[in-house]
Amino acid sequence: MSAIEANADGLIGPTHSYAGLSPGNLASSLNAGQASSPRDAVLQGLDKMLEMHRAGLVQLVLPPQERPDIAFLRSLGFAGTDAEVLQGAWRAAPALASAACSASAMWAANAATVTPGVDSHDGRVHFTPANLVSNLHRALEPGQTRRALNALFPDEARFAVHEALPATAHLADEGAANHVRLCADHGEAGVNLFVYGRDAFETWQGRHPARQTREASEAVVRRHGASRSLLLRQGRAAIDEGSFHNDVVCVGARTCLLHHESAFEDTPGVHAAITRAAQGLFEPQFVQISAADLPLADAIESYLFNSMLVQLPGRDRLTLICPVETRDNARAHAVAEAIAASNGPIGDVRYVDVRQSMRNGGGPACLRLRVVLSEDELGASNPAMRLDETLHARLSVWAARWYRDRLLPADLADPQLIEEARGALDELTAILELGPGFYPFQRAGS
Repeated sequence: MSAIEANADGLIGPTHSYAGLSPGNLASSLNAGQASSPRDAVLQGLDKMLEMHRAGLVQLVLPPQERPDIAFLRSLGFAGTDAEVLQGAWRAAPALASAACSASAMWAANAATVTPGVDSHDGRVHFTPANLVSNLHRALEPGQTRRALNALFPDEARFAVHEALPATAHLADEGAANHVRLCADHGEAGVNLFVYGRDAFETWQGRHPARQTREASEAVVRRHGASRSLLLRQGRAAIDEGSFHNDVVCVGARTCLLHHESAFEDTPGVHAAITRAAQGLFEPQFVQISAADLPLADAIESYLFNSMLVQLPGRDRLTLICPVETRDNARAHAVAEAIAASNGPIGDVRYVDVRQSMRNGGGPACLRLRVVLSEDELGASNPAMRLDETLHARLSVWAARWYRDRLLPADLADPQLIEEARGALDELTAILELGPGFYPFQRAGS
């Protein structure tokens, strides 16, 4: 079967800010309290999408979620007009109010785990939205994520968009940031790597939280009927150093797995297990980066492994799409250029500017959800959510009109931000043809 790997990027929302809500995410903590630029953030994300489109890849757009989440705050007992609810929450419970304003749904790698039809039990593409229970601000996302995925992939004969797993710490699920699929070709059967940080019933004593449980990954495998699946343990040392998701220390595409030597708890065992699972399908190619060449601290600062590893049309080898922070870190830059200069599976490296996202701890790979689609499946997706030059131009004008140029975390308490965000999302609903009542405020007003 012929198939492509599409990238569904999260469109960055109007409340993009540096509130430091994510323990274990070093960039998020380091930049907490600084001024952000929502306008620059969304335009950087759009420009990255356009670059991928121009390179010949299929680029899809996932809408931002409604923030501030007034319905969430009302559920906690805050009452009055929407403005009064927001202001009351900021006065009485600023941590809750801050969570209700987070634009973290921009990181679509956490939106869901995806199994292509060639690997699933019924031939459909399966999606399980991540419950993201490890952090309050992200645990607000799954319901709206499911609506977005249904809007993008509405054909139930070809797509199965599940509910998120139950919202409990035992089934903590962080989505595709802990999933890698290897294959000879996107349309052929692959090997699915599900990386977890802890067992749900163990006592975790690490320096930073291990967000993904083995039990959550197992549940997704069963639900999707994902064939040739491996459950692999993330390296404890990597988590302790700030690798809150596996995609901070590992990325894979086609037959290639690029990873830091500390990415897995048992690297030789991981290589052997992948080789066995791939037997008869393809020969895996492992590109392992040593701590001597790139210490974990530099890997996490530069986000070399949170790059996109893609097969560009007309190229024999893979291309690594890195953030400019990789180029700016001497050790990471040397490693990236050495990889591209080698005779291995990666033949080129490019750099993109997503600095606004990076300052909150999300690189190019965080911003996209990879979805393998056949020609028929792509044709059954919502064409209004597929990026091209025209949609990029339209969204750029839309963002420049609605988004603030500068935003401090304290500005999130401004009731005017509610109206600005809703005005932007109301217009976006029509642009992306999301359907009536897509956002909670639209349903409440009907």
